[in-house]
Amino acid sequence: MSNAPVIRSDAPGSFPWGVFHERHPELVRRVLDALPYGPAQRAAVERLLAESTTGVLTPPTADGPGAAQWREWGEGLWGRPWGEAPFLWAESYFYHRLLEATGYFGPGAWQGVDPFAPFKDAELAGAAVDDELAALGELDGLPQPSRADALLRSALWGNRADLSFQLTAEPGGGPAEAELLADDSALLWAELERAAGGRVCLIADNAGRELLPDLVLIDHLLSGGLAAEVVLYVKPQPYFVSDATTADALATLDRLRTAPSPTAGAVGDRLWRAMGSGALTIRTHPFFCAPLPYHDLPGDLRSQLEGAALTVLKGDLNYRRLVGDRHWPPTTPFQAAVGRFPYPVAALRTLKSDVVVGLDPTTVARLDATGTPWRTSGRHAVIQVRTQR
Repeated sequence: MSNAPVIRSDAPGSFPWGVFHERHPELVRRVLDALPYGPAQRAAVERLLAESTTGVLTPPTADGPGAAQWREWGEGLWGRPWGEAPFLWAESYFYHRLLEATGYFGPGAWQGVDPFAPFKDAELAGAAVDDELAALGELDGLPQPSRADALLRSALWGNRADLSFQLTAEPGGGPAEAELLADDSALLWAELERAAGGRVCLIADNAGRELLPDLVLIDHLLSGGLAAEVVLYVKPQPYFVSDATTADALATLDRLRTAPSPTAGAVGDRLWRAMGSGALTIRTHPFFCAPLPYHDLPGDLRSQLEGAALTVLKGDLNYRRLVGDRHWPPTTPFQAAVGRFPYPVAALRTLKSDVVVGLDPTTVARLDATGTPWRTSGRHAVIQVRTQR
């Protein structure tokens, strides 16, 4: 099954083509409007946009972090049109080059300035977050299984808050229209209960409104004894607009602690203490901004994940890297697609790109018959688990 063709962005009208030719131009406009970049940065960003839509791939011009690695990853691709590169690779490289163009890698006054921070900060401060945090109190009186299920689904559907996705998302598509296409939640809870008191790794996706329910779920695992230790993995640098960095995680934790909701504030205080005791740890690794699938895990990161009761991967990008960003038949078994991931793994993913596996034929036929872009609309999701037993 590994001969499934790699997804590329060179077919006009396809979803990947739209990312480069519709989503990225809008993103560039918003980035240049959000911060007062000077003429040099603005020109570099515009050159990147032109190159990525009508030009050919060129290696990094600066010698900043990761430049040498990207030159190696791009062997055989430099000089070819962007659309001929694997979509996941090209999309990742676009964000590396955008940081380079805005001066993030320095040296200079813009070194370390997150070009997406204005978007993430505005979302985290928004009234919608207040409503979501206030709603936490409504879960306090639920029976334990119902509360756990609600927290898991909140973490799953929080992925709809992806800021990059919102650039071109269709209006509507609220929870009433959403659908869970594969639901291994019972297996997820059984696996956690079987190894209760162990270590759980959660590889985060987006900041803000997605990371908030992730943190609440982590608190549930720790306070309920399902995990004695949780390791939260974030990106080492800004990536895919809203992906969470350490700074984002700390800002989100502070939002919890200072929320008017007593329930949310208590969660934030418990997590703060958990970080102080080592029960909750935030880690990162350069691999999380690499254009590579998870079966290429480097040895040091593989060692960190070893022994975890479960590794939970959040979001669309992590899913693409887990199963491979390929044109898999959607009925390909999830177990087979993640066969090279070495440890027990769960994917909580809202569908916002073409790749999906683990669906039954009846579901696929029904969705295909609707004539809608169900794989990319963000209105459908999966909870999929692969154990090692």
